[in-house]
Amino acid sequence: MLALTRTVAREMARKGVTCNAVLPGVIETDMTADVADGLVGAVPAGRVGQPADVAACVAFLCSEEASYVNGATLAVDGGLAT
Repeated sequence: MLALTRTVAREMARKGVTCNAVLPGVIETDMTADVADGLVGAVPAGRVGQPADVAACVAFLCSEEASYVNGATLAVDGGLAT
């Protein structure tokens, strides 16, 4: 997926289209309800992410302020991937 993101970003940039990847970590949803609390200790931020955390990053990438962000991978994971 990440290679596809970078390829699309490169190919579509000349047409003014950006393509980025958002990589959410442990996010509190119905799907993670049974395991999220057990994973908090592994997250450097010390908490489970909220859907609004991911939504804010996606909203930024969709905005004009991010018009020069292209081919990026944005980990929304409280520092888990670092």
